[in-house]
Parts: sequence; structure tokens; C-alpha cells
Amino acid sequence: MTSSVRSYRDLRIWQLGIELAKDVYQITERFPNHEQYGLANQLGRSSVSVPSKIAEGQARQHTGEFRQFLSTALGSLVEVDTQITIALELSYLTSKDAANIQNYIVEIRKMIHGLIAKLPD
Repeated sequence: MTSSVRSYRDLRIWQLGIELAKDVYQITERFPNHEQYGLANQLGRSSVSVPSKIAEGQARQHTGEFRQFLSTALGSLVEVDTQITIALELSYLTSKDAANIQNYIVEIRKMIHGLIAKLPD
């Protein structure tokens, strides 16, 4: 991390995670009512977990802990990916909406791997 990073809010990866979560919430508002406590709820929780884990990890005292939280954020991204696939196959969202979320997933995944690689041992 550079010295200009004082807070997780300074991290572009966290900012993209927030955008991901916002887009997921906007998309899931259009899901059928019977899914509001099922897939929509799970998607919301998984997407919120991405920036949350990045923030929590950045706030930790040790680099190893930050790596672990970044790894957990990767796991949450895989959950979002899987849930978006299910929602698409159930026709709860459009291909365009799914592609938009997929773009976030790919970009955030690359950034997490890059950040992990740059962290000192």
C-alpha cells in the first residue's frame, strides 16, 4: 500500500466493492416478491461482504490479517458470481445486468490478487 492510503475509503478496490453492492441491491429490487428473503437477500449479503471484508482487513494491525480478509472477500465474490448465475438462469435479471455485475467481479478479483501480491511479507 502506498503512504497515501490512510483508510480503507482511500482504496479503489473498496470503492468498487461499494458500487458492486449498490448495483446488486438495485437489481434485486426487481426480483419476484417470493425471493426477497431468499436469493435476493443472499445476494445482498454476499455483495456487502466484499467491501466490508476489505475494510475490516485494512483496519487490522498485521499484513497477514489483511491478506486473510482479502481472501475472504474473494470468497464473497465467488458467492455473488454463483448467485448472479442462478438469478440469470431463473430469468430474475437481464443478461445486461448480469454482465454488469460480472464486470465488477472480474475487476475486483484482479485488484484483490494484485493487492495481495504487493503486500509485504
